[in-house]
Amino acid sequence: MRDMLGMMGKIKELQANMERMQAELETLEVTGAAGGGLVSVTVNGKGVLKKVSIDPSLMKADEKEIVEDLIVAASADARAKSEKLVEEKAKALTGGLPLPPGMKLF
Repeated sequence: MRDMLGMMGKIKELQANMERMQAELETLEVTGAAGGGLVSVTVNGKGVLKKVSIDPSLMKADEKEIVEDLIVAASADARAKSEKLVEEKAKALTGGLPLPPGMKLF
């Protein structure tokens, strides 16, 4: 019975920590880049695109497709970095609580 009460306490603590982490993810920003930094995008911890920056040297009509590709690549880079950061934070958050393999909290 003691184990059950301890487990319930850990679950409540985990839930409170998860809520704090969700709020933190809204403000966390990660920047990804492509084309040697000519294009960069910033996403928040939830992967929502917040900012796009394009070097003026790319602003030529005949380079439209290149710029579009670089935006996609930079976005993918930022999202991958964001997901890795979220995974690390979730791992730290659940360190004492065993979760089934493959279970994701976010």
